[in-house]
Amino acid sequence: MKYFEVTCKLQPFSEMAADIFTASLAEIGFEAFSVGVDGLTAYIQQSMWNEEMMQEAVRNFFMPEVDIAYTLAEAPDEDWNQVWEEEGFQPVVVSDEIVVHDVKHTDVPQVEYDILITPRLAFGTGSHETTRLILRTLAQLDLAGKHVVDAGTGTGILAIMAIKRGASGVFAYDIDEWSVENTKDNLLLNHIYNNVEVRTGDSSVLEGQQKADLLIANINRNILLQDLPRFAASLKPEGKMILSGFYLQDIPALAEAAEQQGFSLKKTEKEDEWAMLLFEANALGGRNV
Repeated sequence: MKYFEVTCKLQPFSEMAADIFTASLAEIGFEAFSVGVDGLTAYIQQSMWNEEMMQEAVRNFFMPEVDIAYTLAEAPDEDWNQVWEEEGFQPVVVSDEIVVHDVKHTDVPQVEYDILITPRLAFGTGSHETTRLILRTLAQLDLAGKHVVDAGTGTGILAIMAIKRGASGVFAYDIDEWSVENTKDNLLLNHIYNNVEVRTGDSSVLEGQQKADLLIANINRNILLQDLPRFAASLKPEGKMILSGFYLQDIPALAEAAEQQGFSLKKTEKEDEWAMLLFEANALGGRNV
């Protein structure tokens, strides 16, 4: 599989700017990232590269005071992610109850929910604000015996948390086949051998599936708006839906679109510039598509 290596220089540089731009690049197909002293290096499959979408990501960057310049090169054929895989990532303490770490770092706090992740993706380890927001919310919900959908599962971290919270089953999917394989590996790392089905595809794979008590989607704003009708149709009456992966200014558009699909907004959480919304479907269930 051939990859492009895109080197991005941010002026002025800050960790927050790099983090937000990383999320923007993840939305257009980039798979892994390495942050440096003045920017970041990102990797994308050559078949996924789109110059227009890259320019749009730069032009519409959330922090207009930051100037972004980038260069494109073909990544070497050797394992371009080897350093990340060898060094792993520092443990992420999400809360007093939750920690996410890899097998290389065992000196971690003893908490109720210990989640192991294979260090193959720099994006999806629990370090991002949206992932932390959802993990903390899952820790507060009663998931015992519930069926959960994890839309855009990534590394599978949210599906793993749902099972650890007592969910009876999870249907997880992702458009990226690589993410699906990574999720399967991470399930095994956490000794989860049953009750999780992982599928490659977009939201169309929800058709014909068992109705869920809870749907989780940590995806970008545009995909969420596009997929809301299918999300609504996949939930039981009075089922819950957690949406994240978007900025604070996106809340009104998502809340209005969800309301049109028969949802009521029950909770709003934020961390830095990122938001998470918890909805409940009406007693008649979601609309059909």
